[in-house]
Amino acid sequence: MTSPRPRPFWRRLYPSLPLSATIFAFWLMLTDSLGFSAVVMGLLMATVVPPFAARLDREFARIGSLRPIPKMLLVAFWDIVRSNVRVAGQVLGREANIHPGFIWVPLDMANIHGIAALTSMITLTPGTVSAELSDDRRYLLVHVLHLDDPQALIDEIKQRYEKPLMEIFP
Repeated sequence: MTSPRPRPFWRRLYPSLPLSATIFAFWLMLTDSLGFSAVVMGLLMATVVPPFAARLDREFARIGSLRPIPKMLLVAFWDIVRSNVRVAGQVLGREANIHPGFIWVPLDMANIHGIAALTSMITLTPGTVSAELSDDRRYLLVHVLHLDDPQALIDEIKQRYEKPLMEIFP
């Protein structure tokens, strides 16, 4: 019985060439430069980021029902529009009327891909930012620009986002 051949060095350094190339290309587009420092930093990021991204590949993204996607996207779009108006009013209004805060949202969802989608949707909505995921993946820390009723916000996040995402990512 023969032992498996070790992976070549370049394969260990770049586990996903398409991902590395994409990171490099996006870095150059973001910096809008082909200068030496931009290219070196792009190569560094293309080398360092893929091994961290490979951790997500270890968990298979089970897909459940795709039926909730259209409604969930409409809800997210409406929430983004509504939040833009609300945040603009808060920013342009009196500073004393803004009451920022952090809340821990208890998660019923365990699928890391669903949690990643949830954190993205929260962060895309103006006035809220996903700040931290607990080590056991049971709580998500969310920063809110204006926090009136923490429990109402938790209930809204769970009903509007987590519930449909749990159908998509069981």
